[in-house]
Amino acid sequence: MDFARLTGLIAATYTPLNERAQLKTDVVPAMVDHLIQQGLRGLYVCGSTGEGMSLSSADRKAVTESYVQAAAGRVPVIVQVGHNSLDEARELAAHAAQCGAEMISATCPSYFKVTSVDALVDSMQVIASGAPELPFYYYHIPALTGSAIDMPEFLQLAGKRIPNLVGIKYTAPTLFEFQMCQSVDGGRFDIVWGCDEMLLGAYATGAQAGIGSTYNVAPALYRNLVDAIEQQKWDEARRLQLVSIEMIRTIGRYPFHPAMRCVLGFQGFDVGDCLLPQPKLSEQQAEQLRSDLQSIGFFDWAL
Repeated sequence: MDFARLTGLIAATYTPLNERAQLKTDVVPAMVDHLIQQGLRGLYVCGSTGEGMSLSSADRKAVTESYVQAAAGRVPVIVQVGHNSLDEARELAAHAAQCGAEMISATCPSYFKVTSVDALVDSMQVIASGAPELPFYYYHIPALTGSAIDMPEFLQLAGKRIPNLVGIKYTAPTLFEFQMCQSVDGGRFDIVWGCDEMLLGAYATGAQAGIGSTYNVAPALYRNLVDAIEQQKWDEARRLQLVSIEMIRTIGRYPFHPAMRCVLGFQGFDVGDCLLPQPKLSEQQAEQLRSDLQSIGFFDWAL
């Protein structure tokens, strides 16, 4: 399949919610404008960050439509359509195509674990068939799906059976496998990195794009990091990656995504709290988080 490979920083977007845990999509246009102005090169919708797995299919469709409309073709919108029901996932893929998304992506089913490469290929084939005209990225995140299938083996088999498979969103710390995936079939596949705190290592092993949660709140930091890498200023790149690691460790002292939603609130984007079963930060926790971020200079260099 002919497609344009992803490049640069792509935000794994949050799903705005109100105090009743209902969608608040009127916030989306301002968020999208901000991300594009900050140099983000794409939007990854309804993934782990966007709590796609906690949303109803109807809400996932509404979120997809809101981001596609807000992006208005300025940057690609990649819609994560994975579901424990493959029929539901295929329908979500078809909807993404119908409403104008540029690409689709999917995790594997996770309640009944995928334990063989054949089962993974069969499952992804069903999902990808819902939007055969769109490039499809498998979303490899074994920490959440419990599926640790060998990815080079998956690409070799799936590449023969899924016509619109173009790559992987690779969210695992195994850089050696990430590098090997890039070499499969002469570099045919687009392997996109998904661990923000290891972006430098990923670029060193051939990455051209990253999809991440913290790109939402610290785009300037990551832009500067990528610039330093491209200019081969390695000492500066290592320094900036360490800043990223310290930021992620600071936010990670709290439940991560609830804390990230608080940080977006600090920056003027009220996206509400996470859906259950993820917790809500207390007012005391939120103020402590603000103080912790101030202590590392976050508000001086994040945007």
